[in-house]
Amino acid sequence: MTTVSAIGAIAALLTTVAYVPQAYKTIKTRSTASLSLPTYIMLFLGTCLWEAYGLLLGDWSIIFTNLVCGLLGSVILYLKLIEKPGIDAEAK
Repeated sequence: MTTVSAIGAIAALLTTVAYVPQAYKTIKTRSTASLSLPTYIMLFLGTCLWEAYGLLLGDWSIIFTNLVCGLLGSVILYLKLIEKPGIDAEAK
């Protein structure tokens, strides 16, 4: 593995794993009140574009990383979109 490949692999691992704590907490509490909808929309769209880029290049590391990020991000975004305004899930 080259230094460039190692840097890419570490970056992919960190950016993918970074979604896990937020997705876990959001699924567990069902609370998205503190999350920014515009931020998650932009992150999700950016991830989808990275996925398309990876597919066009045929680069499996980009494809896999962004597939996982997209799935985790879509869960968070879905929960944010279905949240009823003014209702805090943690207060239930």
